[in-house]
Amino acid sequence: MKGTSSILLIYTGGTIGMRQDPVDGTLKPFDFGQILEEVPELGKFGVRIDSFTFDPLIDSSDVEPSLWQSLAKLIQERYEYYDGFVILHGTDTMAYSASALSFMLDNLTKPVIFTGSQLPIGVPRTDGKENLVSSVEIAAAKDEAGHALVPEVCIFFDSKLLRGNRCTKVSSEDFRAFRSLGYPALADAGISIKYNRPAILEPKSWTEPLRISTNLDTRVSILKIHPGITPQVMRYFLCGEGTRAVILETYGSGNAPSKGWFLDIVKEAAGMGKVLMNVTQCLSGTVNMDLYATGKALEKAGVVSGLDITTESALGKLFHLMGVSPDNNWVKNRLGENLRGEISK
Repeated sequence: MKGTSSILLIYTGGTIGMRQDPVDGTLKPFDFGQILEEVPELGKFGVRIDSFTFDPLIDSSDVEPSLWQSLAKLIQERYEYYDGFVILHGTDTMAYSASALSFMLDNLTKPVIFTGSQLPIGVPRTDGKENLVSSVEIAAAKDEAGHALVPEVCIFFDSKLLRGNRCTKVSSEDFRAFRSLGYPALADAGISIKYNRPAILEPKSWTEPLRISTNLDTRVSILKIHPGITPQVMRYFLCGEGTRAVILETYGSGNAPSKGWFLDIVKEAAGMGKVLMNVTQCLSGTVNMDLYATGKALEKAGVVSGLDITTESALGKLFHLMGVSPDNNWVKNRLGENLRGEISK
């Protein structure tokens, strides 16, 4: 696109879109069609901003894969008309949504930036204005060739632009609610915005059209391994009839109990054809099942290493891959591939 950049602002719900009613003091969503009145700073960029508001609004805790499907379709429908997309979303499930959308959007050549706030945009000391203003500026930014500077699904929060499928929410109170401990920030917003261009993914082709994959298979359970876990709980999660894949959140570098019954249930689930994925409980670090005997035993039993993927990203990746193919062996083989920068290779 030539001339003035254009951004589509998509409000799904969440704290950022609220302002205090002057009469009863309650927080109510404001009309994003009037966004320049609420955040006049946006008018200084010379960027055209259109808005789309979901109706009804969706509380972050109520987010379902159907929202991700709607977002992917909306972005595809409006793709040729905008240079970038900013999605306003509640913080509780933002990392899940950003992760899932990163896999659902193929050959992305434009920024899709999730942001939100810890305080409503209409109250004093809000972090919402800064998050929104910087997200719009980044979404509109282009390089010398006219290409988007950050053609990725990202999260912007508290001066940091992070790869969406590398993020985890780490605080319910601090303005810096998200961390990407396994991958560096894509940009830092200070007096100026400094882009970490070597860390940013570029599409395989700038000219091929965006493709979306909206078929998601959500038959995934997440089991956090803990001291005192029982065979009954293990078998329920791993061998349940309605479960196709299980994310095992293990200790450290991928370790789990060495008890015979534990490995027997893992082998039983693997024998049923279940997809079993090993993800570390730690905020940073990688699964290495060759390091200790217990990890090696899991690998021999049929568990696939998630390397340094986050739980949120593992869930989105499994939903996506399982939606693409009914073949669990194919899914297992693709889990180790770096599809959208979600793992370090």
